[in-house]
Amino acid sequence: MSSMQLISLNRIDVPTHLASIQRIAANELPAHETELGQAARDSIWSAVEELYRSGIFPAITFCLRHRGQIVLNRSLGYARGYGPHEGSASSAVLASPESPICLFSASKVVTAMLVHWLNQEHLIDLTDPISRYIPEYGVHGKQNATIYHLLTHRGGIPRLEGDVDPELLFDEAAVVAMLCAAKPVSRSGRRVAYHAITAGYILGELIRRVTGASPRDILDQVICKPMNMRNFNYGLRQEDRDHVIDNHATGIKPVFPVDSYLHNILGGSLELAVNLCNDPRFMDVIVPAGNIYASAEETSRFFEMLRQEGRYGDQQIFKPETVRRAILEAQRPELDASLLMPMRYSMGFMLGSKPIGLYGPNTSRAFGHLGFTNIFCWADPARDTSVAIMTSGKALLGPHLLPLGRLLFTLSSRCH
Repeated sequence: MSSMQLISLNRIDVPTHLASIQRIAANELPAHETELGQAARDSIWSAVEELYRSGIFPAITFCLRHRGQIVLNRSLGYARGYGPHEGSASSAVLASPESPICLFSASKVVTAMLVHWLNQEHLIDLTDPISRYIPEYGVHGKQNATIYHLLTHRGGIPRLEGDVDPELLFDEAAVVAMLCAAKPVSRSGRRVAYHAITAGYILGELIRRVTGASPRDILDQVICKPMNMRNFNYGLRQEDRDHVIDNHATGIKPVFPVDSYLHNILGGSLELAVNLCNDPRFMDVIVPAGNIYASAEETSRFFEMLRQEGRYGDQQIFKPETVRRAILEAQRPELDASLLMPMRYSMGFMLGSKPIGLYGPNTSRAFGHLGFTNIFCWADPARDTSVAIMTSGKALLGPHLLPLGRLLFTLSSRCH
């Protein structure tokens, strides 16, 4: 491969006028009816448009709630048929605010809340060893690993070791069996190291063993039906797949050491991960740490419910103390051995920080999660906001980084 190919930038052609590829949801309030106001809303949307002009994202869907009001609920770009060096705008399918998109690792917070629900219903104790519910897990030094350890990325199994067939992703039972038999890379509780997909499979199996039902059915019972979610579940129904947003490998092609960094987190290359998640089988299975599909509005709705301490409308989805426990900081900021950066975790969430955090400046009260490079979902009680930034371009490096930082800064500064 030539050096030119190694540093090539995969991006889409961006139209001069974005209005032709923009869609606005019917439930977005007129600016004069919101407490945020016209100037702040225009500033935030201009930052979203600037992010799209980077050419890294064939589609962006965005939803912002402020003080419970839907201030922005819009989409930009194409759901399918238009990516770097492929397809044409004339034949591509436009995205809409209702288009489902995979949350990837942001799915972790939903699975974590189901585990907290088990604790709320007195079906488990978060300090129990996992082997109490999954006896075969308690081997090779994992007998003292607790549910708490997995929720806080201290379970000692941040990845599957060795040469793992990517097809294993589509066999949930086989992954669980492999993790049960695995030797931890460190003693549980000792070191924080982001568990990209591993902990999710064990937590999903925990839900199954305790309830006798699949995580998909429990999620439907606890969250989807009470909150009137069409999607927001593991995988995607066949009838909704014509509307799903495809993912694309974009940006600067990762080379060493970035490529090695991604292998450490994802267990494979960026291109392999994108191809796997676009495989229809990925929408059939349950990947508790990575394959919830939802619209940006549904995702924002979920975080708004958590911001309201578990309340949605006249329904109490989670008890207030359950939400408070879930978002409580689990330890001081510590260097994550997988992500190689300081992280603040709760039992299931990535927390904001000050002066700078994952969700912008001075966001120490914010709680949420990132998903596969450029998906950001969070709630910030200090600003009365719940936000979902959903993107289809999977780039670690590229011209999107500066406008992404500007968008997070604008959200932080304009939402008072």
